[in-house]
Amino acid sequence: MRLTEYTDYSLRVLLYVAVHPDELVTVHCIAETFGIPKNHLTKIVAHLGQLGFLKTVRGRSGGITLGMAPQKINLGKVIRATEPDFRLVECFASEGNRCIITGACGLRHVLASALAAYLAVLDSYTLKDLVKRPEALQRALSGASMLPATIERREAQTH
Repeated sequence: MRLTEYTDYSLRVLLYVAVHPDELVTVHCIAETFGIPKNHLTKIVAHLGQLGFLKTVRGRSGGITLGMAPQKINLGKVIRATEPDFRLVECFASEGNRCIITGACGLRHVLASALAAYLAVLDSYTLKDLVKRPEALQRALSGASMLPATIERREAQTH
């Protein structure tokens, strides 16, 4: 299963904010660090704020911080809230399923079990589990702006 960019970026935002616990982080800073368009991140941050994962502070000296303790931010909940659906195959859909073997095929059951196991693993982790080494993450994030791919993305955004 592949997560959408939206979920990927949501997790990156949460990680970034988690390793800067004593700061109000700006969307601009996160966008620059990861080479992600600021407009896209603004929508993600607003959504994560509505869900309570982030706290947003408006204004000139505003920014974002975690909306709850990292150990309370469950990865399974974040992913369920940011993924549009978990329809792995056509027969998962209640409407529009035209697969002629749905009634006789065992694949749907197997994939449903696999999806449940996937989500169960994610449910067993929190944001705190991902930031066990905050200093190492901070070093990686501070060096990210110098990566060639990030520089290329920045140049593409300005042209």
